[in-house]
Amino acid sequence: MASGKGTVAKYATEKYSAKTRRFSTMLRDVLDRLSLEQSRDNMQKLSTILRQNFGEELFAQVMAEDVKKEQGEIIVIDGIRRLADIKYLKKISQFKLAYLEADMQKCYERITKRGENADDAKKTFDDFRKVHEDESELQIKDLKNRADFLIDNNGSYEELYKQVDEILKN
Repeated sequence: MASGKGTVAKYATEKYSAKTRRFSTMLRDVLDRLSLEQSRDNMQKLSTILRQNFGEELFAQVMAEDVKKEQGEIIVIDGIRRLADIKYLKKISQFKLAYLEADMQKCYERITKRGENADDAKKTFDDFRKVHEDESELQIKDLKNRADFLIDNNGSYEELYKQVDEILKN
């Protein structure tokens, strides 16, 4: 959370005319339709319910279908969290996984400042640390070993953008 995925997606969109798809959009759409708050807790509950009933690969299947319909040379998929996601997405030709890393304290500061979800601004650092123990976060570290690219987002925007440029130019 708050490692810089959205920042990278925005940069790729602005500089490379990339298209962006987010895993959380599916969950936000359902929560909106049900008139439920877009909180991290609600998204995690909904994700668990849907995956338990329709399979671990559900969101990756939806994402893959969305990507097939998208026009563009570069499509950034934001929010891959599970091994089941990349196993399915790697079936897409030219799929590459970039893993973003950032210090937990920096991520905490980013998430409380941006307030993307209703419950983010009120989080304490201990709350933030506990969220990393939630089911939705547990497999993320395992993705690093399967990544095609590692991005260190502990520095400046310029340092981040330089790493993204190196990846996207190739």
